[in-house]
Amino acid sequence: MITIKKSLIATFAVISLAGTALAGIGWETSIEAGIAKAKQTNKSVMVEFTGSDWCPPCMMMEKQVFSQAEFVSKASEKYVLVIIDIPKKNPTLKAKNQKVMGKYGVRGVPTILLMDSEGKEFSRFTASQFPAVDKFLAHLDSSLEKKDME
Repeated sequence: MITIKKSLIATFAVISLAGTALAGIGWETSIEAGIAKAKQTNKSVMVEFTGSDWCPPCMMMEKQVFSQAEFVSKASEKYVLVIIDIPKKNPTLKAKNQKVMGKYGVRGVPTILLMDSEGKEFSRFTASQFPAVDKFLAHLDSSLEKKDME
């Protein structure tokens, strides 16, 4: 009986951690959900296209920027954060999200799309251009300022 309990607890822990690792705390996994949340909160949307388990620049950005509490906290003040992962180890998710990449004309990772709350893109760039939290946040702010001036 104790072994079954321990197995169940371990299984639920792994499932919980897997979901958190994929999306991260504070990240949506659907652009449509991100846009809907942005409309409700009067924010813009930042979409990260990544290959979490095979792309070295993507893994570096996850470690140095996107997983950092400071980044998530500050970026979330003005943006709804969305991650679209194309992992080799999950063929179902990879196939689903490759369709999303095609829909938005994303040809490689790590790519960032910035959108307004209606889903209209106002900036696109390679994430690894800004490999530190402060530099990435500064670029997000600058992009938002440029959008607001138009």
